[in-house]
Amino acid sequence: MAMMDEMDEDRLNVELQNELLCEQGAESMDPGLGDGGDLPVPRQIRISNVTCDSFWISWDMEARGKERITHYFIDLNKRENRDTNKFKLKDVPTKLVAKAVPLPMTVRGHWFLSPRTEYTVSVQTAAKQLDGEYVVSQWSEIIEFCTADYSSVQLEQLLQKAENIAGRMLPFSVFYRNQQQEYFLQPGLSYRSRDAECRRMLPAMKDDSGSHGSPISGKLEGLFFSCNTEFNTGKPPQDSPYGPYRFQVGAEVLFNRNTNIYFADFYCMYTSYHYVILVLAPDGSKGDLFCKGRLPALSRSDNRFLTCGEEDGGLLSFRHAQDVILEVIYTEPVELSSGTVTRIGGHQLTGQSTANAKKDPSCKICNISVGR
Repeated sequence: MAMMDEMDEDRLNVELQNELLCEQGAESMDPGLGDGGDLPVPRQIRISNVTCDSFWISWDMEARGKERITHYFIDLNKRENRDTNKFKLKDVPTKLVAKAVPLPMTVRGHWFLSPRTEYTVSVQTAAKQLDGEYVVSQWSEIIEFCTADYSSVQLEQLLQKAENIAGRMLPFSVFYRNQQQEYFLQPGLSYRSRDAECRRMLPAMKDDSGSHGSPISGKLEGLFFSCNTEFNTGKPPQDSPYGPYRFQVGAEVLFNRNTNIYFADFYCMYTSYHYVILVLAPDGSKGDLFCKGRLPALSRSDNRFLTCGEEDGGLLSFRHAQDVILEVIYTEPVELSSGTVTRIGGHQLTGQSTANAKKDPSCKICNISVGR
């Protein structure tokens, strides 16, 4: 928001911190709300410059009574609560009061705005009386808007937090992907991430698991792979939450000198396990073009999560972080003939599936100060 820093602070940097009607030290009021029939009603509400935890708001007003306005009342609700459009002092923190300042003004607050969330907003003008009570205008019309995904700023904050707990790097040699047997053997509409010939796996849309503000959920297509190994054997674990049949492919098939790597997310699911989502995209591919400018790019050979290095003689070597569970999204189709499918001997731990899993918003390790 460098653009905002260059503009008049009184005009655009209204964070509502001292005027928020909540328990965090805001002005304590229990006034009556009188009829301000001569106060102008806000019209043509406009929302702009929307981020994951802020937005600009402005509107038009008639000149009559404008000089009496001392405050603006802002009714902000998540869309599912849109049937409410009145000022409730006890209903915090979505009911805000701000001093009347030149418009537009910035509404900012990670404690009441979440990323990628639909809201409704309406506005009243108000005049504070000598006895501390307010007279107010009628409410404006209700308009809807949606907050944005995490930007590169928030993703860099998540990246730094993930790096802090990644741990040491362990060698590995294969990527693997578990499914039910039918996924590998049976064509049909039930498995739309497979082509009709059952010869390759096709990318599917990323679900809503992980951080609520993740810019890849519902927007990036790919195939999920794992690469974590057991510490004592150096091999993939024999248990999986996704099915007893495993496709396994040499690491160099998906991750090589022609592959770019991106950091996408860091989260947990109310457990001590933490997950890091990485994206592997062949250089210049559709997935690669999507990730550029949206996700932090990592060095292929020097990062804290997943590396591809070159040994003497030109052979590639691979390492993964020990203390986080890596979920690797490969953005292109993968031929079944490039690997093998075998049945694993362990259990199907369905409780550990991350499909559409919601992030724990209370975890201090993997959360940043912009909602979940």
